[in-house]
Amino acid sequence: MRTDLCYLDACEVLQRYQQREVSPVEVLAAQIERFEQIGGEINAFTRKMFERARGQARAAEQAYMDGTARPLEGLIAAIKDETYIRGEVTTNGSHLLKDNVADVTDPVPERLLAAGAIFHARTATPEFSVASYTWSDLWGVTRNPWNTAITPGGSSGGSAAALAAGLCTIANGTDMGGSVRIPASQCGLLGLKASHGRIPEIPPYNVDPYVHHGMLTRSARDMVMLYNLLSGPHSVDLMSQLPKEAVSDTPLDLRGLRIGLSLDLGFFQLDSDVRLNTLAFAKRLRDQGAQVDMVELDWDERCIRTAQIHQGAQMGQMLRDKFDHPQYREKLTSYVRHYFSLSSAASPQRILEANDYAQHMWQSLEQVFRNVDFLLCPTVCTTRVKADFDYSRDRIEIGGVEVDPVKGWFMTYPFNTLSRCPVLSMPSGIADNGVPTGVQLVGHPYADGALLQLGLAIESAQGMFIRADNAPLSKQAISA
Repeated sequence: MRTDLCYLDACEVLQRYQQREVSPVEVLAAQIERFEQIGGEINAFTRKMFERARGQARAAEQAYMDGTARPLEGLIAAIKDETYIRGEVTTNGSHLLKDNVADVTDPVPERLLAAGAIFHARTATPEFSVASYTWSDLWGVTRNPWNTAITPGGSSGGSAAALAAGLCTIANGTDMGGSVRIPASQCGLLGLKASHGRIPEIPPYNVDPYVHHGMLTRSARDMVMLYNLLSGPHSVDLMSQLPKEAVSDTPLDLRGLRIGLSLDLGFFQLDSDVRLNTLAFAKRLRDQGAQVDMVELDWDERCIRTAQIHQGAQMGQMLRDKFDHPQYREKLTSYVRHYFSLSSAASPQRILEANDYAQHMWQSLEQVFRNVDFLLCPTVCTTRVKADFDYSRDRIEIGGVEVDPVKGWFMTYPFNTLSRCPVLSMPSGIADNGVPTGVQLVGHPYADGALLQLGLAIESAQGMFIRADNAPLSKQAISA
């Protein structure tokens, strides 16, 4: 098996396609062979369309020979089993939707397909994507390829696990509270939550400012390429009617750049290895010429309630209307039943209180942004959440302190509340248990281009985190 083909980033793959050094048929074959070796241990895929993909890869190979190749011709992509593609079953991890066939296509897969990408598999998600880990009664437990006892994160955990394990070249995800960035951090990848409205989403999810469609990649240059392809107005999404922003592939000059560092955003607990890796990442930025200084935010646990109330009033209400009925209850996972109970607390008074606190959060961050170009903070607080964790019954302690089991172990959702700020999660190191750690780089509102160019600059100095010579091998993964 050519493992090297499994770990080329998308830009390198496309360049090799164009130069006829390798073909889509070869890359797909290598990824399928790798799946056959390790896929069962990770359980990242819910459906495999390998035979269809083989035919599409042969057609893509011919397109390169004919000179008719499109921008992403033959690029192998895994698509989250929440994302609608017309005519395909989309289960969202639920027994209630196991035969659900989509009658529309989301804007993101629509643009990927139009550019020539090949969808060879659907990736696992927790039921209705309401958890930060990835398991469901329908599809079982998805595991982190770096340490199979640990969660790859969620809700886009299947996409992240597949990409980190070399089973695809790119993968998509969605992010309402960190569902792209948490798995990116847990699996050693890059994950982008663009400014709300930059990347179109399908109604009715598009009108919720917390909801974002995003991509997971192994390199910053892949993220820039995909952002330029996927962003911009789409006719179905009123919220996406912002002018198209083309991002340059020129790295930002870090010399003199001002970056504010917050280890806790005011109230989070951190594992010591997460703290140390974040500080080491900040030092590397200083070595590149950036000015990195500690900053303070006066946020507290009301950030959690603000997000929970909003999500309960939006997504929670939609899900309860459809599925919170006696005839469905026994078919729902334990954590979905708990989620319905939590989300029902979204009264009008509490919604007003949440909106007030969201404004307070912005006022605090805006004061920081007056003096810095970007904010730096960890993505997750601990890498020790088990693959089969269940927030309806299990508890989490970080540094001897019990934290909220739903949202207390990751630091992503405040930037869904402040959704006009783009956020890029990048790897920062490896924790003691072999699981990657990550940091969030937060940009000023709608400054997606500068944020992505910052990612390019960091990667140009530090290199790609996952490569063929630094990749998780499930056969050798830590299991305890």
